[in-house]
Amino acid sequence: MEKKEQQAVDFIVIKAIEDGVSVIGLTRGTDTRFHHSEKLDKGEVMIAQFTEHTSAMKIRGKATILTSVGEVESGSGK
Repeated sequence: MEKKEQQAVDFIVIKAIEDGVSVIGLTRGTDTRFHHSEKLDKGEVMIAQFTEHTSAMKIRGKATILTSVGEVESGSGK
């Protein structure tokens, strides 16, 4: 059995501030594509991670996002 080398993995926490927050995973490689999506309702929390397949995440709607480099709030500035 081949033993895989452990790597540090970045996690992010997304907390929906409103209903219908979309979290979309984008693939790595020469062609960036959507590969996974989730909808969160107000108060729901999702813990996500970047992997060998996921290089970016798009978050649509009002949410608080916690990362290893800080906290940011998404959503319209209305």
